[in-house]
Amino acid sequence: MSFSQLLQRAFSTSAQANGAAVIKSASTHLYRERNLKRLVEKFKKSSEVDRFRTKTGIYEDTVRRLASAKRFKWIEEILEDQKKYSDFSKEGFAVRLISLYGKSGMFENAQKVFDEMPTRNCKQTVLSFNALLGACVNSRKFDLVDGVFGELPAKLAIEPDLVSYNTVIKAFCEKGSLDSAVSVLDEMEKKGLKPDVISFNTLLNAFYGSDRFADGDRIWDLMEKKFVVPDIRSYNAKLLGLAYNGKVNGAVDLIGEMKAKGIEPDVFSFNLVIEGFIKEGNLDGAKQWYSEMRKSERVPNKTTFEKLIPFLRKQGDLDLAYELSQEVFLRRFVLDVALLQRVVDELVKESKVEEAKKLVELGKNNDYRRYRLKLPLDN
Repeated sequence: MSFSQLLQRAFSTSAQANGAAVIKSASTHLYRERNLKRLVEKFKKSSEVDRFRTKTGIYEDTVRRLASAKRFKWIEEILEDQKKYSDFSKEGFAVRLISLYGKSGMFENAQKVFDEMPTRNCKQTVLSFNALLGACVNSRKFDLVDGVFGELPAKLAIEPDLVSYNTVIKAFCEKGSLDSAVSVLDEMEKKGLKPDVISFNTLLNAFYGSDRFADGDRIWDLMEKKFVVPDIRSYNAKLLGLAYNGKVNGAVDLIGEMKAKGIEPDVFSFNLVIEGFIKEGNLDGAKQWYSEMRKSERVPNKTTFEKLIPFLRKQGDLDLAYELSQEVFLRRFVLDVALLQRVVDELVKESKVEEAKKLVELGKNNDYRRYRLKLPLDN
């Protein structure tokens, strides 16, 4: 069935019973469309169907793909096209447009949507205010956050909520003004708002990730004093600080603490411990924790392979480097081709020509992305 036929079915009265299946099929067509210009045209056509306009996921995916390709004019084309529908009079729909523009780094467009809301009888509440604040941060317009946060609440007669303050904390952290970010906690409490785990996780990531380990611990202690229970993201932030500060044994101990408290390490936790061992040049430790990751049934992600493969190659463990390189193709990860080419080169150097040939063939036959790997003897 063609894309046009699918949409005709979605419009037809007889299709109402299986409308969800029709929309799902039409969405699949969009996901699979590789030509971005055709994607834009199909998306605009699909938007004529009421039910399609409720599917947030396909909006997110389409805009993300266009933003990755830097097709900002086409993002504007599909999102401005949405304004002709009555949905634009609903705050939730307007918030979606503001957020999508923000995630694409197009703050001026997000501001325009916000400003146009009253002309469509669309009420501006703290929900759309928070979306605009988020668009500031996602567009990295940090200097505009103060103005938006300081002026709009009074103008709109709204009170910033926990989400508002957490967004301001994130803005200060992204800007590098970490002490200002901490001061927001006091402002929140003056307004009768209690910082939550998101407030503290934002700060923990910023301090532990900025080589301010002692300050990160100070935030951790403050979190406990406020009776905010750390979650997996909190622990991963602390693991980041430990790994980057050469305290890999402390990271291992923290994993034990997490498990004792019923918090299972995720792939990010394991990656951070592995990275700690890599920074130490400890091959056995890195391999052991990769093995622990597999035993715990955590699925390695792209970062796992990006970190481990070059380390294994440099440490002379070509067998595991070769094994992981094969898995890159099987899992369809997108890695730097030079990283994999070096594995091929080392395999040939160590007379493992058949293994090198297999990697070259896997690269050629990969459906998702073809890697142009070459055998050194072909040059």
